[in-house]
Amino acid sequence: MSEHNNSLLNDAGILNMEDASVVMVYTEWNDTVINELVAGCSRSLEQYKVTKVNKVQVPGAFELPFACKQYWEQTQGTGLQPGAIIAFGCVIRGETPHFDYVCKAVTEGILQLNLQLPVPVIFGILTVDNMAQATDRLGGAHGHKGEEAAITALKMIALQRKLGKTNF
Repeated sequence: MSEHNNSLLNDAGILNMEDASVVMVYTEWNDTVINELVAGCSRSLEQYKVTKVNKVQVPGAFELPFACKQYWEQTQGTGLQPGAIIAFGCVIRGETPHFDYVCKAVTEGILQLNLQLPVPVIFGILTVDNMAQATDRLGGAHGHKGEEAAITALKMIALQRKLGKTNF
C-alpha cells in the first residue's frame, strides 16, 4: 500500500494562473466517484482563480484519449485551446480481464497524447479493486486525486510558460 504524497499539493511555482485554461474530460461510468473528482478539481482551480474551465463527458474510460485529442483538434486556431487537459475516469476491477484491457489501453492512450500534443494530458484515472479504494482517493487516506490533478495541470502549465513554449 502506498502512502499519500503531500508534496504534490505544494503550490510552489503556481503563480498568476488566472488566465490559464483547463479542460476536464470525464466519464459517465462510476459517476459518484467521477463527480467528486471533477468537484475537487474545480475547487482547486477556483482557489488559483482559474476561470477558463471546460468540461466534456464521454461514456467510458476507453473513450477518454479520443475525446482529449478531438477536443484539442477542434479548438485549434479558435483561441480556446486549453493549457492542459485532465482526463478523469474510474475503472473498478471485476471478475473478468476487462479491467486489465481497459486500464492498459487508457494508460497507453494518455501516454501517446502526452507525446503528440503540445499540452499536457493529466492522468486522473483511478484504477482500483473496489469502491472503498476509490473513496480513499476522494479525500481519504490517499488524498484527493481530483485536487491533485488540478495542481498537476497548473504546475505543467507553469512549466510550459517557463520554457516559453506556449501562451495557453
